[in-house]
Amino acid sequence: MYHKRGLWAIKAKNGGVFPKHDPKPKPAAPVEKPPKFYPADDVKKPLLNKRKPKPTKLRASITPGTVLIILAGRFKGKRVVFLKQLSSGLLLVTGPFKINGVPLRRVNQSYVIATSTKVDVSGINVDKFDDKYFAKQAEKKKKKGEGEFFESEKEEKNVLPQEKKDDQKTVDASLIKSIEGVPDLKAYLGARFSLKAGMKPHELVF
Repeated sequence: MYHKRGLWAIKAKNGGVFPKHDPKPKPAAPVEKPPKFYPADDVKKPLLNKRKPKPTKLRASITPGTVLIILAGRFKGKRVVFLKQLSSGLLLVTGPFKINGVPLRRVNQSYVIATSTKVDVSGINVDKFDDKYFAKQAEKKKKKGEGEFFESEKEEKNVLPQEKKDDQKTVDASLIKSIEGVPDLKAYLGARFSLKAGMKPHELVF
């Protein structure tokens, strides 16, 4: 075996002495032992997304003061005045509330039609209005007792803070002055838009 394994050649190559190797250091013991069993269900991991959100491009036909027609939602068919675009890409609009009942609110530009009618909004300060202004405050839910569990509770209506009511009045006051300076504009904003028999939407000029 000594000859067959070639040990004589290794010994002769190293000056008649077998080479010695230092023992390898033992790997450090893991801090946490791996689990003995693995879950049978696959755990979903979110995919890595390196895309950075880009600001929403505003349509060229929508500029501050443009009268828009809302196409969907609670105020469908109402005409509103565009004030500015928020950081989320949504449009800040108002009726004004005193004319057609539409308060300061956010609207997606996909659900509005821009008209050729303009209102002067240069004297209105809208710097304080952002997406946080319209965010809902999280309310803590109260735990129900045994007696309250079976009792039907009346739903409390959301009460608008006085600060927001004052903001609405301030914006409306400046906007109504500009609207009253244009003949028939107040009646135009107060009228609801709707299609009648024989009207073709693709042929209308707004």
